[in-house]
Amino acid sequence: MTVTDVGPARPNNEDAAFAGRRLVVIADGVGGMPAGEMASEIVIEALRGLEDQDTPDPAGALAGAVEQANAQIAAEHQGAGTTVTAGLLQGDYLGLLHVGDSRGYLLAAGAPEMVRLTRDDTFVQLLVDRGALTAEEARGHPRRSVITQAVQGDSYKAATALLPVEAGDRVLLCSDGLSDYVEDTVIGRTLREVVDPDACARQLVALALAAGTYDNVTVVVADVVTA
Repeated sequence: MTVTDVGPARPNNEDAAFAGRRLVVIADGVGGMPAGEMASEIVIEALRGLEDQDTPDPAGALAGAVEQANAQIAAEHQGAGTTVTAGLLQGDYLGLLHVGDSRGYLLAAGAPEMVRLTRDDTFVQLLVDRGALTAEEARGHPRRSVITQAVQGDSYKAATALLPVEAGDRVLLCSDGLSDYVEDTVIGRTLREVVDPDACARQLVALALAAGTYDNVTVVVADVVTA
């Protein structure tokens, strides 16, 4: 289930998302209007074709589709860019791809805590890695939204993974309009307590708005079910 809100301070929504039977994607455009919107939509359209394709390598399939989108952005929309976080289900495994600072989380069936699946490609994350900032200090840092790479027609290095999943697992993808303003403990509690995925996604967006987000906020909540 996908829910998005432009937020209180932005004139347009540069986020784009897709949630299908096997594929979930979130892309947060960068570069300002209209460049960000175009880039995020290009990535979504490139990945959407994987929804009905069986593949022995879901993470590799995601990487190939994003490379195609990157080439299209380079050829048609210089200056446009976007983050992307995507998951593609194949059998009992979820292929994962990540570039930028949109996030992926997993709440495993019966687990007391959710797990963050992605690492932010941001300036403040580099400072955290070097011990110059704590994770809590990074949340309020004035440069927390400065990303170190994006899909923008230039070189990038996507993080990919192949994760085992089972029925009852819940996957969350979100733009930084949620994760920069709502603490992970609150996000995880909402994933556990709000059973319906549509209601859960709407509650997460409402929490971001109540917390004072200035950004677009987009949430994808997807439950793994038995075929």
